[in-house]
Amino acid sequence: MLKLDEVSLKFGEKQILDAVSLTIKSGEIVGVIGKSGMGKTSLLKAISAHLDVSSGLIFFNDQKLIGPTEKLIAGYEELQLVNQDFALDPFHTVEENVREKVLHLPQKERALLIDEVLELVELSDLRTQKAHLLSGGEQQRLSMARALACEPAVLFLDEPFVHLDQALRFRIMHYLLRLNALRNTTIVIVSHDGTELMGLVNRMLHLENGKIVRDASPSEMFYRPDSLTQAELLGTMNKISLGGKEHLFRPNEYSMTEGSTKIELKFVSAIDTGLIVLNYFESKDGSKIVLSSDREMNETTHFYIQKRNERQP
Repeated sequence: MLKLDEVSLKFGEKQILDAVSLTIKSGEIVGVIGKSGMGKTSLLKAISAHLDVSSGLIFFNDQKLIGPTEKLIAGYEELQLVNQDFALDPFHTVEENVREKVLHLPQKERALLIDEVLELVELSDLRTQKAHLLSGGEQQRLSMARALACEPAVLFLDEPFVHLDQALRFRIMHYLLRLNALRNTTIVIVSHDGTELMGLVNRMLHLENGKIVRDASPSEMFYRPDSLTQAELLGTMNKISLGGKEHLFRPNEYSMTEGSTKIELKFVSAIDTGLIVLNYFESKDGSKIVLSSDREMNETTHFYIQKRNERQP
């Protein structure tokens, strides 16, 4: 279990983290979302003991964690961080970079694990390539392979999917879910795009100005956001004023046949994404509305808001 007790971080006069208290249970998969500059990466570095905090305490399984100024080598083997620094040995090959993380294993198991993680991140064909000759995306994947090879108790991932195509992203997401199920690995993922975390995390934190302003399930955060800013971290959100009250709803939260208020609109255009069609409309008051469907809704003239997943008290 990870526990943060009133953790704060300042760089000069700038407050990066502001008295953050948080408990993450073993086996949880937690997503941290927020706009750029809100302290997400700093939070991840602090929890993983790669950054000294200004005040507060951090514990892992009741052991107090210490930062890099008090430790010869920053971090802990059980807590593996994959961030944008990559932390590779640039003049070692891809395979050598992974092998140095599994030297404690018997030779046969070592070879199998190296093959497994390199295949997962699609670097098997580059195993003899020097790390400094890889592209940024390939270096990120190698950094993830190194972390996975350590078989950590906690895996911290900072924007892990930013350089990945969709197919590889889903493949790695599936692997992380298997890792969590088989080894009870705790996973903490930071992203400015919450849509890529849906279906992966089972808890979501919204970090804003160094504070956790929301701690909820992904479904609650998605369908019942506290603000438009929070909503848009998880994708498209419609906003319309009815009777002096602002309503927020997702493109799939509507009905064509029933509801308390009928909203008239005019079809503008449609984008077929392959999986769904995004239909763009304009309401009478000039609001821009997006409705999702399996077809183009060019003959649609009205709809009713139909909310999902009412918030639990």
